[in-house]
Amino acid sequence: MKTKFSPKKSFVILLGAALLVSLGLSSFRTVNRWGEAAFLLGKAFSFGYSDPKVADFESIFDGKSLEGWEYDPAFWTVKDGAIHGETSADNPLKANTFIIWKGGEVGDFELKMDYWISETGNSGVQYRSDRFTEVPYALRGYQADIDGGNRYTGQNYEERKRTTLAYRGQKTRITSQPDSITNLREFVERNAWKGLNLVEDLGDRAELGNLIKKGDWNSIHIVAQGNVLKHYVNGTLMSEVHDEDSKNRMLKGLMGMQMHVGPPMKIMFKNVQLKKM
Repeated sequence: MKTKFSPKKSFVILLGAALLVSLGLSSFRTVNRWGEAAFLLGKAFSFGYSDPKVADFESIFDGKSLEGWEYDPAFWTVKDGAIHGETSADNPLKANTFIIWKGGEVGDFELKMDYWISETGNSGVQYRSDRFTEVPYALRGYQADIDGGNRYTGQNYEERKRTTLAYRGQKTRITSQPDSITNLREFVERNAWKGLNLVEDLGDRAELGNLIKKGDWNSIHIVAQGNVLKHYVNGTLMSEVHDEDSKNRMLKGLMGMQMHVGPPMKIMFKNVQLKKM
């Protein structure tokens, strides 16, 4: 029968070996040193260990307040441990609004969070963005799209810039517009960037959409490294962009979450975890 070792047990065994060597126990003469080794090993067992891959993530939302965030208090609050955004017939949006993390610009990173969105909701997680100064609390740039109808959730949509860079189920390569075109909107057709080149199908768009739970909590995970941008929902890769458009791409920028103009909606975010790379 083979003996199986968990990561925790393996860690403790390695720690024990290191202690034995460091304490010079090859001669077995000093009982006190055995006691010291036993004590430290006991500490390792009692406190366990931290997986560096997990420990590198830090919470950027404390679950109690919106300290560290910039937002319009008419639409964003904290309820039941979650960032809560809501519009109503009596309190509609005139333009897309964002709750913006005040931690500054981020380049390469991983970002994880859970979200809940109403059926009529339209939202997204914004990253590597800059401010759209014509509107208060507004960002423009890459967005991991989220919507209550699950038509667009997981795609890469560039807010107020090149529009769709990858639909759900697509791995794409993004190229620049011709030098003769200076207005980005002239290189957009049917709300998608003309420089969107399909590299590979990641899966059927509808089948991937069925992995997203309507009216319930889902998890979203963004990995941005260099010019490669990956969006995961509930652990499944939904879109992947290789942005080779050196004219327009962003390699760092601000982060936030969106509420979109439209019918009354509700969006919630919790367990917001960031790891810089």
